[in-house]
Amino acid sequence: MTPVTAPDASREALAALRAEVAKAVVGQDAVVSGLVIALLCRGHVLLEGVPGVAKTLLVRTLARALSVDFKRVQFTPDLMPGDVTGSLVYDARTAEFEFRAGPVFTNLLLADEINRTPPKTQAALLEAMEERQVSVDGTPRPLPDPFIVAATQNPVEYEGTYQLPEAQLDRFMLKLTVPLPGRDDEIAVLRRHAEGFDPRDLSHVKPVASAADLAAGRKAVAETHVSPEVLAYVVDLARATRQSPSLQLGVSPRGATALLAAARAWGWLSGRDYVTPDDVKALARPALRHRVQLRPEAELEGATADGVLDGILASVPVPR
Repeated sequence: MTPVTAPDASREALAALRAEVAKAVVGQDAVVSGLVIALLCRGHVLLEGVPGVAKTLLVRTLARALSVDFKRVQFTPDLMPGDVTGSLVYDARTAEFEFRAGPVFTNLLLADEINRTPPKTQAALLEAMEERQVSVDGTPRPLPDPFIVAATQNPVEYEGTYQLPEAQLDRFMLKLTVPLPGRDDEIAVLRRHAEGFDPRDLSHVKPVASAADLAAGRKAVAETHVSPEVLAYVVDLARATRQSPSLQLGVSPRGATALLAAARAWGWLSGRDYVTPDDVKALARPALRHRVQLRPEAELEGATADGVLDGILASVPVPR
């Protein structure tokens, strides 16, 4: 099997997203790649980072560069499920109830600070994320295609928050950490602001890809070859998390499926029509870090989910 020598138009368009997003957000190429992978796999993304690292700006810019419909919901303690999904509203003119769609009816939904709203409202997203539909008064209403949720949360502030339960975390295909910029990147950020950059004005960001490019990319990803050895490698990694003495909750088959899908998308984006073990290793932490749970004694010893996963990646034999 040989690498694809000439990337098709859809791959080129999706690859151009990183350069276009960089016009507004500096130094977050890995996060943009993760979001593109999720879009190709119809998956959802949890973005975690301290305040001020441009999580919201990043998703807004991606939506503009991708030319898809975008909506943002600021999750607060008083947000109700109907504020997200929509609700029935009485129309006095017709003396009937009509459905008024909520912000979830979009292509890219930014669920900002999702852990600041109570579980009842968090759960309102579950059906939308899993079934791609919203049921109100017993009537299912399909969501647009593509549809993904990009949710953000702050890892250092817990007062007034509601931790996402494992069942809901498992609905996210990837958990991406948005790091603080390096020194050179931070200088570049300040230089842009000194030159008049306005994060609220994205008119300089141009659409470089579309939903049609995503559809073509999804078809190509579905045709990307996975060898039996790579399939077995994904399973061995998942099983190793279940046997790790540092973890009280390992990766489920759904997690293994998510890792395989992400690796296929990354292989295709990298210009190949097959998946390598390196593709699996590159996506293992984003695909699995939110699906494992540390034992209390491991946490007390300073262990982290990423550290445990690194140890598993180092110990599980890699197919040749």
